[in-house]
Amino acid sequence: MERTESGLRAALGGEGLARLAAAGAALSLDEAVALALEALDTAAPLPSLELVFTGIVRELGRVEAVEGGDEGVRLLLAAPRTARGVERGGSVALNGCCLTAELIDGERILFQAVPETLRRTSLGRLRPGDQVNVEPAVRAGDPLGGHYMQGHVDGVGRVQSVEAEGVGLRVWIEARRTCSATASPRARLRSRRLADDRRGRRGRLCVALIPHTLAATTLSQLVPGREVNLEADVLAKYVERLVDRP
Repeated sequence: MERTESGLRAALGGEGLARLAAAGAALSLDEAVALALEALDTAAPLPSLELVFTGIVRELGRVEAVEGGDEGVRLLLAAPRTARGVERGGSVALNGCCLTAELIDGERILFQAVPETLRRTSLGRLRPGDQVNVEPAVRAGDPLGGHYMQGHVDGVGRVQSVEAEGVGLRVWIEARRTCSATASPRARLRSRRLADDRRGRRGRLCVALIPHTLAATTLSQLVPGREVNLEADVLAKYVERLVDRP
């Protein structure tokens, strides 16, 4: 990624920068940009940064088979568009979680989720017939039209309510406070506001879903009680690390 102010602004967008500034306890937008750039230049490189997703769902896949249990699950997914472009060993995000394509058979891809993945994400709840949000890893030259994501789920949120709002939906999600400050479900979503409970242990994240998101992802199927994977933009994590350091 270009390590310039314009590159960072392009990656985060105005709303993303405003959110980082608000989270930084009265930081201005320019200060938030400067902090993020400093983090990119001075922090030790993370190997996982070589693998990038944008959070923009490219295809709706369908689970054809699920085998295994608590010790690990093999998922056979029908995703024709993704299968044509990914190679064996390639990385694909399923509902926001990065998995490795172990085998490609025509329009189907085989994945395996280990116990750690099952504990930290909602993938263990998938059943044959379920639809899945699919995004292959970004390749050099691809547009970075969403956010800078790693496919490493920070936590699992639970839908509290879903309400019609104009042509879209407003969804409230309960999540751990450490996730709710900067995270968003894996699609082109925008945070509206946050509200922490009295103990400060859990927070609520409110998002607005536009018609395109509802048509292109599984988020139109959200109902109270449904679990969603949450991940914060990695640039937001850098800023948070700098703001919180003594």
